Amino acid sequence: MTDLTTALLAAYDEHMRGLGAARDGETQQSDGPLLRKHGGFRGFITSPTADLGLRGAELDELITRQRDFFAARGEAVEWKTRGHDLPADLPERLTAAGFVAEAPETVLIGLTAELATPTPVPEGIVLRPVTAPADMRRIAAMESEVWGEDWSWLADDLADRAAADPDGFLVVAAETDTRTPEVVSAAWLMRTPGTEFAGLWGGSTLAAWRGRGIYRSLVAHRARWALDRGIRYLQVDASPDSAPILRRLGMHAVTTTTPYVWTPPTI
Repeated sequence: MTDLTTALLAAYDEHMRGLGAARDGETQQSDGPLLRKHGGFRGFITSPTADLGLRGAELDELITRQRDFFAARGEAVEWKTRGHDLPADLPERLTAAGFVAEAPETVLIGLTAELATPTPVPEGIVLRPVTAPADMRRIAAMESEVWGEDWSWLADDLADRAAADPDGFLVVAAETDTRTPEVVSAAWLMRTPGTEFAGLWGGSTLAAWRGRGIYRSLVAHRARWALDRGIRYLQVDASPDSAPILRRLGMHAVTTTTPYVWTPPTI
């Protein structure tokens, strides 16, 4: 690691390992070296430090206790692991307890000031910050088309977040510059309260509009918004498709993250 990536990882470990703000219906609590929440889309477990401080049988007991807690609720749960977490055998012990690994992602962090450089918007495209529920439904419809599954739930999620935190949550739609605009991509930014970090989310683009620089322009647009609000760092859990683009834009890979999910058995 370079001195910069080491410093970025240290900042990430200090500020980005929490649960975030509780939403309606969610309960947050601690259990030993872990933080967990329940009552939302699915439960979530994280550790505020990179080293759980437990090994062997003690670690197995902690894992079993989390699984049993969510089993009693009949609720699925995601345990968020990072590639530099200790002990190194945590993934194997989670698997042995019935947790299933989802696709790993690369954790990238960029300096907002460097990402906010002027970037031309592709010809025929307009970027527009949106807050209206109707626009969120158009974004959800676009996401449904991209992924081939029902993403209608996203409309209410985005609208609720925008209403709850207008100074820390931004949604940007990329639309065609036509008489009847079509949403062809969208992305959002979520500030982490009490820190200098914000997360970049979204960026899915309709197949016919990929490869034209829309994703790049959405990153720059959100970075300029963040810079005006004193946000120093932008962070992404990036898929293999997005990570190379973000690295070319100046973001730095600091670790990886893999969700381990336990799902209640169906009867």
